[in-house]
Amino acid sequence: MHEVTQKKVVIIGAGPAGLTAAYELCNEGIQSVVLEKDNVVGGISRTVNYKGYLFDIGGHRFFTKVKAVNDMWLKVLGEKRFLRRSRLSRIYYNKKFFFYPLKAANALLGLGLWNCIRMVGSYAKAQMFPIKPERSFEDWISNRFGKRLYNTFFKTYTEKVWGMPCSEISADWAAQRIKGLSLVATIRNALLTSQVKQKGEVIKTLIDAFDYPEKGPGMMWEIVADDIQTRGSELKMESNVEKIYWTSGRVTALEVGINGTRERIEGSDFISSMPMRELVRKMEPAPPAFVLEAADKLGYRDFLTVSLIIDKPDLFQDNWIYIHDSDVKVGRIQNFKNWSPSMVPDPNKTCLGLEYFCFEGDGLWTMTDNDLIALGVKELGLLGLIDPKDFEDGSVVRMPKAYPVYDDVYVDAVNTIREFLAGMPNLYLVGRNGMHKYNNQDHSMLTAMLSVKNILGANYDVWGVNVDNEYHEEITEQEGKDLAIVSSTQPLVPKRIA
Repeated sequence: MHEVTQKKVVIIGAGPAGLTAAYELCNEGIQSVVLEKDNVVGGISRTVNYKGYLFDIGGHRFFTKVKAVNDMWLKVLGEKRFLRRSRLSRIYYNKKFFFYPLKAANALLGLGLWNCIRMVGSYAKAQMFPIKPERSFEDWISNRFGKRLYNTFFKTYTEKVWGMPCSEISADWAAQRIKGLSLVATIRNALLTSQVKQKGEVIKTLIDAFDYPEKGPGMMWEIVADDIQTRGSELKMESNVEKIYWTSGRVTALEVGINGTRERIEGSDFISSMPMRELVRKMEPAPPAFVLEAADKLGYRDFLTVSLIIDKPDLFQDNWIYIHDSDVKVGRIQNFKNWSPSMVPDPNKTCLGLEYFCFEGDGLWTMTDNDLIALGVKELGLLGLIDPKDFEDGSVVRMPKAYPVYDDVYVDAVNTIREFLAGMPNLYLVGRNGMHKYNNQDHSMLTAMLSVKNILGANYDVWGVNVDNEYHEEITEQEGKDLAIVSSTQPLVPKRIA
């Protein structure tokens, strides 16, 4: 116990992973220092307040199979602050709307009988002559849905999100995000209104409801931030880590820029959720050249939200709409009033969030806020979702490094960096950007929980979280009852670096 009390843990980042780590450390009686370079907590799971209108940086559903995560959500927020929301989302394609998950009558009417028959034929061809080996997103999807459905419902949107051809996106992306779905499963789900049994258990291919905090996901992390400070931990905002000092065998200290000054912060253990590429580049002394080269191969996709206030009480019932149309730049549209009425202070108004995927420094990223707002209004009008004259006000939020890129070089690059950092056992990488893994919020939280247990002497394989490529939203009836598929009390089997 004496050894534990002597620990000083320094945490980089106050997003879900970093704040979960601080929260778990507090539960163990250990205070920490959390460093956040922004002026708001929550990372990509923040909630922005613009003149009383609340909006997410992307929609964040609170759904998990991880019991420890669910327990934390409920303990922090309490059931009264959680809203149970019915899921409604659609795909906009070829000037028509398709329910997602697909519904048989809607899909048939929208695509046409002959097109549907050709899709089934394309799928049959893919089953007889699959692409081997599966190297890219295009290969993976085409093998499971057929080339024709891939071109219809996957290609345009995915390339808009990632800014690269689907043939250059790793198959790992598809395997991690949509395993368990295929054309057969999609048709079965579209045809049957009741839940389908598979291997004796009821399967809901996609969840049809989820929880959501009354005032957005940022509400969760603002409460956690207050809680850890009440219990003695320190949260330093607008604190940019500029150097990470290390010697053979451990990280020793950080140099942090705070309000124009520099501060050296030492610790016994360090938890990092900063982008892996950035972490490597800030190490002092510089790592070997081959490690720096690996870091430079890691790519990120940036993201911005254009939030528009529309002078109409109701526009559409969807939580969000995927835009599969190359004539507009917007990728997805959130209707925050349908997530929670508390997000919109005036019931006679609607607040929409238009998501644009970009690279930091490109044409979209460098547009002025006024030009982006004008673009959003124009595109909503082209899509027929609003009358532009009903636009009232708008705001823009930019989020750099929102998504780690899964291209054909990232696996080798990450493994090279992991092998180098394995020589510093007091440095723990957590979260989406920290591990360069497209973790959802709950998986990011779990990596933090297990890292804290490792600091206390356990030996969990944090890199084993979410590597089984289990589709995040596929859930059995029994799993839905107990949410106990993964618990932080269950050891994860160590896995060799591939």
